Amino acid sequence: MESTLDIAGIIADKYDVQLSTDDLQQIASVMGYRELEKGELYLKQGAVAKDFIYVRSGMIRQFYYKKGHDVTEHFTCEGSTLAFCIVSLFRDQPTSLMIEALEPSVIYTIPNNSLKTLSLQFPNIAKLHISILESGLIISQQKADSWRFETARERYERFIKEYPEVAKRASVNHISSYLLMAPESLSRVRAGAL
Repeated sequence: MESTLDIAGIIADKYDVQLSTDDLQQIASVMGYRELEKGELYLKQGAVAKDFIYVRSGMIRQFYYKKGHDVTEHFTCEGSTLAFCIVSLFRDQPTSLMIEALEPSVIYTIPNNSLKTLSLQFPNIAKLHISILESGLIISQQKADSWRFETARERYERFIKEYPEVAKRASVNHISSYLLMAPESLSRVRAGAL
C-alpha cells in the first residue's frame, strides 16, 4: 500500500503543482484513508461535506434525488481529479448530494479546513488548493454548458471521450442519469438512432 506521502505527490502531479518534500509531508499529515464497499455511502444527504476525496482505486459517484429518481452529478475513479461537494464544503452547510461507492474503493481524504490552514502557511500548498478549486469549478461549468447547449449525442460523445473508464464501468442507469436522459434514450444514442 502506498503511503499518504506518495498519494500527496500523485495529487500534486495531477494538478501540475510542484511541492517540496516538506509541503508533501504537511499534506500527508492531515490525510485520511478509507476503504468503501460497493454501495456504501461515504456522504449522506443532510450531512456537511468536510473533505476533498482522492480515489486511489474503484469508483464513486455524487448523486441526488429529484422527484423520486436519483440523478448522478459526477463520477470519480482512479486517475481522476478530486471529488468534493462545492457548496457544502465551502459554506459548511448540509448537502443534498450523496457520495456512493459504485465499486469496492480505496479513498484518501484531505479535510478542507486543514488544507485552508496549510495554504496560509505554505505558498505552494496554496497554489495546489487554488488549482483544485479551479479544476472543480471548470468541470462544473463544462457540465452545465453541456446540458444547456449540446444534443444528447454530443453529451454522450463528450462523456466517453472525457471519462472512458467510467463509460466502461458504470451502469447504464447511472450514465443515463448523468447525461439527463432515460436509459432507453441512451441505448438509442449508443446505437446511433439519435
